[in-house]
Amino acid sequence: MAKRRANGEGSIRKRKDGRWEGRYTAGRDLVTGKVIYKNVLGKTQAEVKEKLKSAIEKNSALPLAAGQYTLGQWLDTWMENYAKLQVRASSYKTYQGFIDNHIKPALGDLPLEKLTAMDLQRLYKHLLESGRVECTESRNKPKGLSVKTVRNINQMISSALNCAVEQRLIPANPTKGCVLPKLERKEMKILPPESLGTFFEEARRSGVFELYYIDLATGLRRGELLGLKWSDVDLGKGIIHVRRQILRQNGKVIEAPLKTKNSYRNIAIGADTINVLRRMEQKDEYVFPSPYGGPMSPDSVLHMLQRVLKRAGLERIRFHDLRHTFSVLALQNGVDVKTLSAMLGHYSAGFTLDTYAHVTTSMQKQAASAVGNFLSSTLLP
Repeated sequence: MAKRRANGEGSIRKRKDGRWEGRYTAGRDLVTGKVIYKNVLGKTQAEVKEKLKSAIEKNSALPLAAGQYTLGQWLDTWMENYAKLQVRASSYKTYQGFIDNHIKPALGDLPLEKLTAMDLQRLYKHLLESGRVECTESRNKPKGLSVKTVRNINQMISSALNCAVEQRLIPANPTKGCVLPKLERKEMKILPPESLGTFFEEARRSGVFELYYIDLATGLRRGELLGLKWSDVDLGKGIIHVRRQILRQNGKVIEAPLKTKNSYRNIAIGADTINVLRRMEQKDEYVFPSPYGGPMSPDSVLHMLQRVLKRAGLERIRFHDLRHTFSVLALQNGVDVKTLSAMLGHYSAGFTLDTYAHVTTSMQKQAASAVGNFLSSTLLP
């Protein structure tokens, strides 16, 4: 009968042939998940005990089987057995795009155990300079990927390599030796309040007034706005239910779940917004359908915005800046940060406060000045 030992120390037994055998767990097969067992033999129990201790220590210190994987093969294994269980479906598709379009063409055939920080550093440099995949949507964009995208690729590779370290396929994660470009915080732009009338007038002439009015009245993200269906709009109660988004993936416009649980929310709308929606013709299940039916392309609403701004003689801004405009106007007109955070679908009021710190700081100064003026007026001369 085998002599049981503490977990991680293996077990020892005497065989029928008179020799002693030590058995220990060497890991798991990453594909099948089955436990891998190994053994040592000796003439005496003491000899096997020493051999077993040495084998376990050596097994813990050395990679198991890195040589059987290239980086591409390991990423495929990690995606199937780990990422698929941990990340959202939209993130999984994004990761697959990173692997197929950027990582495998450059480093996919490199043995996992030979991957270095310098290999990854060269990859990131290339991606920043000329990594964008040529397609219709990227025709007028820079040749290099954005800093944010490259950082996201590094984060994904790091997660996969951390898993490889845990499985003792490699001794260390090479991404820890990489230097990443810093994210530059873009200056927030908004539509100036004094320009809103001009903007709406041009939007009405261009036939897109309702689209941009609803967005400025709710602060919805572009995909959320295009994902709105009439079944999500309760005009009687004055509530919009945000339940999905529209994305472009692999050249196709698709309906997708929202990014986070906080994004699923109900937004109250005012009487003017209700009247705008009541006057709209319900041609499709989507509130803002494409001319051919179904959801509108996110690219097309951005192009429309740029045309409207140009014709109105206004500065070029991103579509997301309409959301910033809503937020700034809400804060300046007395909406508290917690309420605004819930309307925007942020994960915390702290994030909202940090994003719009410049607005709230200005408001605090105004409040402090107002209180100071009041107190000063009460002082006797």
